[in-house]
Amino acid sequence: MTFGFAPSAARSLTSPAGSASRLTRVLEPAEWASAGIPLPRSPRGLVTGLHARHRPRPGTAVAAVLDHEERLVASASFTPRPVPADGWDLRNALLTHLRRVIPHDLRRRAPARTAVLLYCREGDARWTEEDGAWMWGLRDACTLHGLRCGAYITLTGDGWQVLGGGRGGRSPHAASPPADLSDADADEAPSTVRRASGAADALRRTAAR
Repeated sequence: MTFGFAPSAARSLTSPAGSASRLTRVLEPAEWASAGIPLPRSPRGLVTGLHARHRPRPGTAVAAVLDHEERLVASASFTPRPVPADGWDLRNALLTHLRRVIPHDLRRRAPARTAVLLYCREGDARWTEEDGAWMWGLRDACTLHGLRCGAYITLTGDGWQVLGGGRGGRSPHAASPPADLSDADADEAPSTVRRASGAADALRRTAAR
């Protein structure tokens, strides 16, 4: 897959020393693509379901945990602080919300569940340093919570894209209205959604086909 590059607010740094330190916490597209990150079998169904549940707007991140059959187990949406993107800060934010919605799997010999991240942002679908910081943060948060690192998906005005996976679509996109939950994948297991406010809502049960 060919990646484009776009300028990012993440480049705004206060000092050369800070720049060198922060850039070690960014994953380049080639690094991500070569890391063997498992890709979802039905990315559009996953994106549509998360979009319907969390209704993200630019600046919103949605962390989701899938079981071994790729059914949604838990998810949380939040808006990180508006500061230059740093993988360390984003890792900590992800870890905080993962801990709130699902127990860790650190006692397992191998990860049984996979965490994926959907990030809704301004701009086009080209990779930015902010995306690289989210990638670094997702990978590290998964290691610290005993999860397998899964796909990183961007949601922009152009649509959605699985970075490093060559999969994408025009709908949903950053400004589109959410679909009805009945249109989401009927194979998803019931789970708990936790939004940035910390309020938990029980998801509706969907009938298995």
